[in-house]
Amino acid sequence: MTEQTEHTHLVNLLATLSARRGQFTLASGKQSTLYVDARLTTMSPEGLILIGNLGLKAIRGSWMADSIGGLTLGADPIAYAVAYASALGKSGLLRTVTVRKEAKKHGAGKLIEGPFQSGDRVVIVEDVITTGGSALQAIRAVQEAGGVVQGVLALVDRQEGGREAIEGAGISVISLVTAQELLPLIPSSQ
Repeated sequence: MTEQTEHTHLVNLLATLSARRGQFTLASGKQSTLYVDARLTTMSPEGLILIGNLGLKAIRGSWMADSIGGLTLGADPIAYAVAYASALGKSGLLRTVTVRKEAKKHGAGKLIEGPFQSGDRVVIVEDVITTGGSALQAIRAVQEAGGVVQGVLALVDRQEGGREAIEGAGISVISLVTAQELLPLIPSSQ
């Protein structure tokens, strides 16, 4: 399957499994007529394969990275898929990290889980960018732990200012799919 075919297939899969029209309150508190529950795609076998391949190509084409991850739960399956795809190829392995929303109150009290090391070049993952708040929170956590953020890989950019907020913090963003690509494929009755 070519990269263009994989991209088209991912857009169709997201439109079919994850995107809905209606009146919704988003995690950011914003109101929207588009809702994207990316987990319905990112946790499907077909979605994992497509996201892993496309995400790895996007990263390798833009950044040097040691690890990939973002705020749990939305970023986790995307990071796992890309890391797995890196293990299948010959372009170097990516380790996966998970950023907690707050540090554990027991054990080592970690905010970042997994094989993260200070000095790691990290790609932050976001399932759906709306305001950019989750990605910015993960960026701060990684930077405070000594990581060097290379950029943000988003599955879906809602195109509502989040990309601009992240880029305004000096971090580049690559999105695999945009709301503009999804909207024409979602039936009005959904």
